[in-house]
Amino acid sequence: MPPETRYAASGDAQIAYQVVGDGPLDLLFVPSFLSNIELGWDHPAIAAFSMRLARFARLILFDRRGNGMSDGLAGASPLEEQVDDVRAVLEAADAPEAAVLAINEGARLALLFAASHPESVRALVLAAPVPRLVRGPGYEWAKTQQQREASIGQLVATWGRDEPGNAWAAMGGDDPELRAAMTRYQRLASGPNGAAATLLRAGETDVREVLGSIQCPTLVLRRSGDEEIDVRHSRTVAEGIPGARYLEIGGSGQVWVGDPEEPGREIEAFLTGSPPRPASERVLATVMFTDIVGSTALASEMGDGRWRELLGRHDSIVREEVGRHRGRVVKSLGDGALALFDGPSRAVGCAVSLRDRLAAIDLPIRAGLHTGECELLGDGDVGGMAVHIGARIAALAAPEEVLASRTVRDLSIGSPFTLDDRGEHELKGVAEPWRVYAAGG
Repeated sequence: MPPETRYAASGDAQIAYQVVGDGPLDLLFVPSFLSNIELGWDHPAIAAFSMRLARFARLILFDRRGNGMSDGLAGASPLEEQVDDVRAVLEAADAPEAAVLAINEGARLALLFAASHPESVRALVLAAPVPRLVRGPGYEWAKTQQQREASIGQLVATWGRDEPGNAWAAMGGDDPELRAAMTRYQRLASGPNGAAATLLRAGETDVREVLGSIQCPTLVLRRSGDEEIDVRHSRTVAEGIPGARYLEIGGSGQVWVGDPEEPGREIEAFLTGSPPRPASERVLATVMFTDIVGSTALASEMGDGRWRELLGRHDSIVREEVGRHRGRVVKSLGDGALALFDGPSRAVGCAVSLRDRLAAIDLPIRAGLHTGECELLGDGDVGGMAVHIGARIAALAAPEEVLASRTVRDLSIGSPFTLDDRGEHELKGVAEPWRVYAAGG
């Protein structure tokens, strides 16, 4: 009998999850863009792979927002919201620290979660991970946007049918029963247009900047005969994560399709034999610097008493907006502030709200945002290159302008804010030029 499906509340969405097995290790499985945790137990490959994992772990399955049994609109939720969903599922499943297994495109969510919440992830296993889907700087070998859109169009045209061009049917190999199971799962897990929207949105996201922030033991795993997903995706991930182990196993296609024993054995050996994770003093976060434009002239014009009163209102508004957007005020900078957020979209939203609220009391500000690895200092302060870059980006901003780094833009795809390209700029103390983006309302 399949395990009971339960729901974890995450913001305005209910995220479906299941727990199977009673091993000493909590293991969260992050699927790719297509899943249905109830239907999976009727699928021979998915069920066999899940049961192999449940032999040594307490396996936690869930459907990502907008997919399968979970609430949400397919293709509309940014990774940041999905990180919240992972936190909600782990909390509901009473798993404060878990190993995380992710496949293909789902690796991006797992990577962002592990970097943002290192205290919650004891180890990572990434099966044929894909950090970026389309061609770009440093990824010139990948498909162009036009090629990928054509592939998605072909997939939609053959959705749920065993025909050439349907990559899901092809994963069944020459076994007609498995091919039929693949296409049935495809039909019942998502409609073709919803899947296309999700795949198109996924193509806009790039998490390569996150790789260096991963602190837990990591295994990158793929089948040597996998011809669908370019091996360079996996190698990019393995080379980018400090100390990651790269392993190819026998067989063709996806890790979870075919005989589950070899991948299950390797995953079990890695997770049960991993060394303890050290206490974290680093975390992936988004820093926000704000600065009152022309503060010296304003203070001189107003006089000390009125200026102190206005600064008090400024500080109160900053604390209120940062708290509302789930951030932390690190420190006041006299005529500005430094704050830290666990999600880039929340940081952008906070900066835009601050700009608008402070402009209403005649306090124009500028703001700069960057997502990167931050060093957590003992006095509550933060340090590291990410903080330095955030400060330099803030210095580039014009009055009442919010500027963000390319990393913020890449990790906040799907947020309600527009981020318009403002070109490349030299940042003092930073070796290479950085592309920055201006946030709209």
